Amino acid sequence: MNQNKNPKWWTQDNDSAWNRAKEAFKRDWDQTKHDMGAKVPDTNQSVKSTVKQAAGTEAIPPRHQPTFEEVEPAYRFGHGAHSYYGGKYPQWNEDIEKRLEEDWKAANPSRSKNWDDDRDAIRHAWNYKG
Repeated sequence: MNQNKNPKWWTQDNDSAWNRAKEAFKRDWDQTKHDMGAKVPDTNQSVKSTVKQAAGTEAIPPRHQPTFEEVEPAYRFGHGAHSYYGGKYPQWNEDIEKRLEEDWKAANPSRSKNWDDDRDAIRHAWNYKG
């Protein structure tokens, strides 16, 4: 592996800034691959997001992970579903999962093929005790 040496003027601040920029660029690269047809998730990464993340003014989500804004509808649904169904189904089980899948697909037809992805966020919100 090629190990680069730092110039004399390189400091920990340079390392910190580079690590931040590198993570932003990785997400941007994932987005570019998606946009070019690769079967990787759409990270909804814009140039504006990359610049803000590299500058440290916006948090960098993990690679291949959706942003909060992308999963917020599923979290919202799971939280509301627990309020509505929690008395009958105090714990997540196959019955409530099947019912919620039907509810989710009926309420969000554009996401109906994404149930497997959305289910985890819905379940997380269902189980959230905070």
